Amino acid sequence: MVIWIHSLPNGDEPEKRALADLLRSMAIETREYSWSLENAPGVVLISECNENALRFMRDASLCGGSRIVALAREKSSLAGGAAWKFLEAGASDVMSWDGSPQTAENLAERLKRWNTIEEILNSGVVKGNLVGSSAVWKRVLRDVIEIARFSSASVLISGESGTGKELVARLIHTLDARQNKGELVVLDCTTVVPELSGSEFFGHEKGAYTGAVSSRDGAFSLADGGTLFLDEIGELPHALQAELLRVVQEHTYKRVGSNSWRKTEFRLVSASNRDLRPEVNAKGFRPDLYYRITSWRCALPPLRERREDIPALAQYFVTTNWKQSDPPKIDDDVIEYLMAREYRGNIRELRQLVLRMVQRHTGRGVITTGDLSEDERTQRNQRSSFWLDEAFANRVRSAVALGATMKEISRAAEDLAVRSAVAEEQGNWHRAAKRLGLTDRALQLRRAAWKQRDKPTTSMSGSDQ
Repeated sequence: MVIWIHSLPNGDEPEKRALADLLRSMAIETREYSWSLENAPGVVLISECNENALRFMRDASLCGGSRIVALAREKSSLAGGAAWKFLEAGASDVMSWDGSPQTAENLAERLKRWNTIEEILNSGVVKGNLVGSSAVWKRVLRDVIEIARFSSASVLISGESGTGKELVARLIHTLDARQNKGELVVLDCTTVVPELSGSEFFGHEKGAYTGAVSSRDGAFSLADGGTLFLDEIGELPHALQAELLRVVQEHTYKRVGSNSWRKTEFRLVSASNRDLRPEVNAKGFRPDLYYRITSWRCALPPLRERREDIPALAQYFVTTNWKQSDPPKIDDDVIEYLMAREYRGNIRELRQLVLRMVQRHTGRGVITTGDLSEDERTQRNQRSSFWLDEAFANRVRSAVALGATMKEISRAAEDLAVRSAVAEEQGNWHRAAKRLGLTDRALQLRRAAWKQRDKPTTSMSGSDQ
C-alpha cells in the first residue's frame, strides 16, 4: 500500500525520514504529500496544535473523507484536548511518535487495516448493495465494515424508516469472518404475535399447545452459528425482553413444551427506527438488555443528510428495475428536482418515486420531466432549503456569541463549503466548482492559495521513489 507523510511546520525533519524508513520495512510505501494523493491515507507529523495544523488537517482529509493519522512528536503537544481538536478537524486517529519501531509497527497495523477496509468499501459486495459515495455515508460504511469483519460484536443499528437498516444488517452478516458461518435469520419484532412469541423465538415441541401438530425450530435455533437480526427491537414486550436477555447471556434456551436445554451461538444484530437511550432512562426498555445488544452502535443518516448520493441512488434504482437492456439515464432537470425534493420516507420513498418514473418511461431516450407524475410536477418550484435549519442557525448564533465578526463567519462558511464540495466530489475540483456555482478559475485560485500555504520546503529523501 502507498501513503503520504507530511510534517508541520513544513520541512524534511529527521523524524519524517526515520518514520518513512520504518514503514517501508513493513511493506508500506511512503510519498511526500501532494494533491494527487489527496484520496490516499496519510500521516501528519505535528509539533503543536495550532490553527495552521488544524486547517491543514481539514483540507487534507477532505473534511474527514480521507483517512489521516495525526502523529504528535511529543506527548505534551496533545495536552489541553488537542487530540479531540484534530479528530474534529478530520483526523481518523491521533497518536504520539517516540521514534521507536514499536510505535511505527502500531501505526503500520492501523494503516493496513484501513487499507483492507477501503478495499472492501470499493468492492462489489458493498457498492452493489449500499450505493453512495458521500463523506458521511463512507464514514458509516467504514465503521460497519470494520466491526463486521474484525469482531463478533453485537450491533444496534438506528435510523429513520427507509434508511437501509436491513441492508446494513445483511452486510454485517456477509462480511462476518467466522468459518462455517450459519444463516442470517430475520425477525421483525412488529409482526410477532404476543401469544405466539415463545414459538417464534424458542420454537416448540409437538403437542406443546393446541394446534402444534409438529415440532418447530424458532429463531434461536435457526440462527445458531449465524446471525440473528431483530428488526424494530424496541417493539418487544417487556417480558420478552427479559427472556431474550437470558438467551443472549447464557447462550441456552428451551423449546416451548420441552424440559431440555439447547445451546445456541449467534451474532445479534438489532435495529430500531428511534433512539432507544431515552427509553432506557424512562424504563421503557430494559437497561441490561440494551447494553447487551449495543456492543457497538451504528446510526444511519437520513437521506436529507446525504443528498449528494441521490443521483447515484436514483440511477441504481433505474438500472435494477429496467426490464430491457441498456437502462436509460436520467435527465439533468429530473436530477435537479430529485435533489431538491423532500423524502420523509428516505431512500424507500426515493425508490418508489423512481419506480413510478420507470413505469411511465418509454423508448430508449433519457428519463425526462414528462416521466414525473402530475402531482410531482406541482412541487417542482419548491426548491430545497432543508440545510437552513435550526442546527445551522444555532451554529451562527454561537459564533456571534463568541465574538466572531461577519467577515470571519463568511470566510469560515466559504472555506467549509469548498472543502465539503471537494470531499463529496471525491477530490474532483471541476465538479466541486460546478456544484458550488463557481468558475473553475475561482476555485483554482483558492486551491493555489491553500497549496502555497502548506507547500513543503524540501522533498522526502528516498521515500518517493
